[in-house]
Amino acid sequence: MPLMSHSDSNPVRLPDAEPVPPATEFAFSADERGAVYRTIFERRDMRHFSGGTVAPDVMRRLLTAAHHAPSVGFMQPWRFIRVSHLSLRQQLHALVEQERVLTAQALGEREDAFMRLKVEGLLDAAELWVVALADGREKHIFGRRTLPHMDLASAACAIQNLWLAARAEGLGVGWVSLFDPVAVAALLQMPAGAEPIALLCIGPVHAFYEAPMLQQERWAKRQPLASLVFENGWGEPSAWFEPAVGPDKACALPQQKPQV
Repeated sequence: MPLMSHSDSNPVRLPDAEPVPPATEFAFSADERGAVYRTIFERRDMRHFSGGTVAPDVMRRLLTAAHHAPSVGFMQPWRFIRVSHLSLRQQLHALVEQERVLTAQALGEREDAFMRLKVEGLLDAAELWVVALADGREKHIFGRRTLPHMDLASAACAIQNLWLAARAEGLGVGWVSLFDPVAVAALLQMPAGAEPIALLCIGPVHAFYEAPMLQQERWAKRQPLASLVFENGWGEPSAWFEPAVGPDKACALPQQKPQV
């Protein structure tokens, strides 16, 4: 039987578990693969937290997972700042609130709807961490000479590693990006060239959302994967996917069973 996500109102069909053929001798077991896929599909961008604490050894595991992310040229551009002072957390919250109002105004007719959304949990989460790009990144040109933004891509991989590890630990994570990076950098006394990219709210939650919050709020929905995958050129349908026929196909993985 296909493995299914247990907490998504639009379940994702995973590849059937089969005996591992010789070509995939390095594959994990079926149960281990199922755990990996479950973690991916049950990850949520959380905005509601239940307070509590995160044990130091657990937090270290999450940071270690983040630090083992891939990075172009092995530059490891990520830096992590724990915000443990309440006054500093409150100042960051004020900056987020300021940007939330400005974003709402920029949305025009959707301003009121946006203001009704809960977009952060800075004052509720057990832990608040700032993820930043390090200074001195211009020295790293391996893989960045024509694509300088690969430092940001690398740091995003680190955040995703932490996010998935947190979900496996039963902890929620919310990535907050509503802030002026110059103001946050100044508040945290970052050196010139360093750039904050995320405020991560981390901690226990009462429950994980059944589906992504913005999907539940009918603000957005996941696009059909088949409409985003091309073959041999932009816009050319891929043979891996049947044509998308409706929202029920939005999260279906291909019927073929590629190597995991």
